[in-house]
Amino acid sequence: MQEFHDALFPTAISFGATGGPERKVEIVQLTSGREARNLRLRHSRRRYDVGTGLRALADLYAVLAFFEARRGSLHPFRFRDPFDMKSCLPDQAITPLDQPLGTPEGEPAAFQLAKTYGTGEASYVRPIRKIVAGSVRCAVDGVELREDRFAVDPATGLLTLADPVAPGAALTAGFEFHVPVRFDAEHLSLSLTAFKAGQIPSIPLIEVSL
Repeated sequence: MQEFHDALFPTAISFGATGGPERKVEIVQLTSGREARNLRLRHSRRRYDVGTGLRALADLYAVLAFFEARRGSLHPFRFRDPFDMKSCLPDQAITPLDQPLGTPEGEPAAFQLAKTYGTGEASYVRPIRKIVAGSVRCAVDGVELREDRFAVDPATGLLTLADPVAPGAALTAGFEFHVPVRFDAEHLSLSLTAFKAGQIPSIPLIEVSL
């Protein structure tokens, strides 16, 4: 796996992106007329096109410089999903009660930050790896912890508690996050449309698994 570049794609451009999650489902038509469906990948994979986010010639140059610095599709990087970037709804404020924490990993107790979609047995739990530094709030049984009582690795999304917690305690957290992506194209097709204006019709990005 190539080195991950801890660089954030220009947020002003990502705000105008289009895209969302993709699911790989294998569908087989049976002789009975029914379908057999198999989920090929456990987690969804997000695709975006940020060409729609360009507004000025400066945006074109910013994308060009970012593309070259990443060596095209070689190195993945951080992307701010304009539709899904918080533990809560995009228009709400983060709280320490937003999401339940995952299963402990290692000693002292470490928890993988995650976001749950849906409710009940059909819910989907998405591991969150690329955290926005300083955005995490954490609570035990509804009581928010001070920042010095936990630590978060923004590169892996692992949260480590400074103190042990009682078995069965409700651990929750709120946070802001990025999506690890890479360019899904070998070249950029740049054009100048007018004085101080340009466009790149398509700039595809695809989520990578880390």
